[in-house]
Amino acid sequence: MKDPRQIIKRPLVTEKSSDAREINWHVFSVDKRSNKIEIKNAIEKIFGVKVEKVRTLITTAKKVKRMGRIAGKRSSIKKAYVKLKEGTIEFYEGV
Repeated sequence: MKDPRQIIKRPLVTEKSSDAREINWHVFSVDKRSNKIEIKNAIEKIFGVKVEKVRTLITTAKKVKRMGRIAGKRSSIKKAYVKLKEGTIEFYEGV
């Protein structure tokens, strides 16, 4: 079994994820090889909450243009939308 900190890379804090957090969905960047069960167990172990549902998606890599020329590419990432049954996750404590 993998270490939970290898499965969950970081929380994604964007405008869309902030709106999702208001309805009890939290968004994380996760390892591409992890599955929903591993993600659920890692979140429960790291944050001490109960997870109700996990949804995943993989964003594709995109070419990045600078000044009209292709300068490189943006990596693909796997996102996990996690709905909590009980408990809360605070990313910004004391702010």
